[in-house]
Amino acid sequence: MERERTTCCVVGGGPAGMMLGLLLARAGVEVTVLEKHGDFLRDFRGDTVHPSTLRLLDELGLGERFAELPARRLQEMRMHIDGTTVVAGSLRRIPGRHKYIAMVPQWDFLDLLAGAAAEEPGFTLRMRTTVTGLTTDRTGRVTGVTYADEHGARGELAADLTVACDGRDSRVRREAGLAPDYFDVPIDVWQVRVPAPRDPVKDGRVFLSVRDGQVAATMDRGDYYQTSYLIEKGADARLRAHGIEWFRDRLGDLLDWDREALRGIGSWDDVKLLEVTMGRLRRWYRDGLLCIGDAAHIMSPVGGVGVNLAVQDAVAAARVLAAPLRRGDVGVRDLERVQKRRWLPMAVTQASQRGEHETLLRPALAGTLRGDRLPLPLKLLQKVPPLRTVAGYLGGVGVRPEHAPGFACR
Repeated sequence: MERERTTCCVVGGGPAGMMLGLLLARAGVEVTVLEKHGDFLRDFRGDTVHPSTLRLLDELGLGERFAELPARRLQEMRMHIDGTTVVAGSLRRIPGRHKYIAMVPQWDFLDLLAGAAAEEPGFTLRMRTTVTGLTTDRTGRVTGVTYADEHGARGELAADLTVACDGRDSRVRREAGLAPDYFDVPIDVWQVRVPAPRDPVKDGRVFLSVRDGQVAATMDRGDYYQTSYLIEKGADARLRAHGIEWFRDRLGDLLDWDREALRGIGSWDDVKLLEVTMGRLRRWYRDGLLCIGDAAHIMSPVGGVGVNLAVQDAVAAARVLAAPLRRGDVGVRDLERVQKRRWLPMAVTQASQRGEHETLLRPALAGTLRGDRLPLPLKLLQKVPPLRTVAGYLGGVGVRPEHAPGFACR
């Protein structure tokens, strides 16, 4: 077995892992990112880049590179509920330069971060490398990981700190004996690309439609609409017993799309299931190991905020941990500081998502949500337009947004 060493081992090359790797490398820390896949090309990942992340890219000197990527700009969240229209959030008047969410393929975003990180001498990205376990010393402190490469060769990578950025089903979290507390959720989600003709009602918006016990949300991606159709928790197999024409009809009725355009959904193979879970760790760390992003707090897809929250976690972690890692004395108190810094934004966001589950999505799927009997938050958004900007700020920027550490700015 090959044995190697790095200062910080980051497991997972998603938004949190790649951002953390870039920032630590710019701080002069030797960092190795392990990614089990051979590339970043995966469908239905979070493609939303929020205003606070766009500002962060500017601070890192990457704004111009990002601007060259193909993107759509979303400025508004609009709901149609049983014939009643509600503007649930607007980014047009939020503070700052970026008054929109950029819809960019996540693989392009990750390639940008990887390219910037590769310019730093202390950065290593190893693709097709699967973490198989953790190593510990006699005190129980995590000292690194074991892994297998694409050829099945096994190795061991020792590290002063291991950071789990390997998502909602984190293997590192499980191997560390850290178990999330889960919340009840009422939904699963079917995700599908719809090559529908341009629609001025939906262009430049997140658009949600509720009617007759059905819920769908769609986002403008230019040549198609990235669409989520919500189903009751656990109902996937039962509903797929219907033919695909049944689904196309329901989607067409709900979103007012022409049936001919919906023939682009050829079979159930085009409709991907996201089994929605939501939870969080009470403690994000143990000696020698830290969890961030979905490995620490599993977010609902509501609001599309998971990527932004994970990136913000990475920035906070880099700011707190860079100096201890350079000194070689990172300890439990440093890891605790990261969790304390990021707990409030996580908790507020999850509380908001749970509220939306219970006041909007559960009654919508039950067929009891009506346009003439809107829940109080939606009534207020209808009657007090400035609240739409507040909602847009909370969704697009969030609580306690992080700025790039000085050592990482270019």
